[in-house]
Amino acid sequence: MKKVLLAEDDADFAGVLKQYLELYQFEITWAENGEEALAIFQTKNFDICVFDVMMPRMDGFTLAEKIIKINPDVPFVFLTARKLKDDKIIGLKLGADDYIVKPFEADELVLRLNNILKRSKQNHFPKIDDELQIGTYLFDTKRLCLKNNSITQQLTEKEASLIHFFYTHKNQMVKREQILKTIWGNDDFFSGRSMDVYISKIRKYFKEDSRISIESVRNIGLEFKIAE
Repeated sequence: MKKVLLAEDDADFAGVLKQYLELYQFEITWAENGEEALAIFQTKNFDICVFDVMMPRMDGFTLAEKIIKINPDVPFVFLTARKLKDDKIIGLKLGADDYIVKPFEADELVLRLNNILKRSKQNHFPKIDDELQIGTYLFDTKRLCLKNNSITQQLTEKEASLIHFFYTHKNQMVKREQILKTIWGNDDFFSGRSMDVYISKIRKYFKEDSRISIESVRNIGLEFKIAE
């Protein structure tokens, strides 16, 4: 059973969604607002979270921010009745794995959840007993952190996977589609925007070493450069 935390303030909609997902072997824990969802998340383990954006007492975006601090590797999806571009950008910046606009077909949600869980399992970063020197940085692949002098940056599994991919292809031009299919599992629009957010984060992580850069060539790909 795949464990899902569903935060949705519309009880009727949540009830229908819960019953439908349970037919497809999902175990649903329902919370009617963000505060309740956060309290539940702190006491149970989940494979994936589904959050409505507009909720009383704590909205979906705020809930996601708090949950990321507790466990940054749990994938999450936003549900919303709004089609605002700004909302999608906020969701992407938070690291959402998908953003679904209501109304939608329940079988579409099932398909998306299964695809996300499949990718999450495939892209689980291997905890190998190794440390990689990247410029002045030490990449601890066992503890998933990046060290530079006295500063330690804790990484999520996806961040670590992307850094490891870049390192193994350093000073090479790599197509965006290759990176997306390797780390995200597909090369659709949403994954591409998500990757752009992660690349911005990684650029900041390596900013203390001027020899390291991630250069983008429009319509071609990306190159992780480490100057000698």
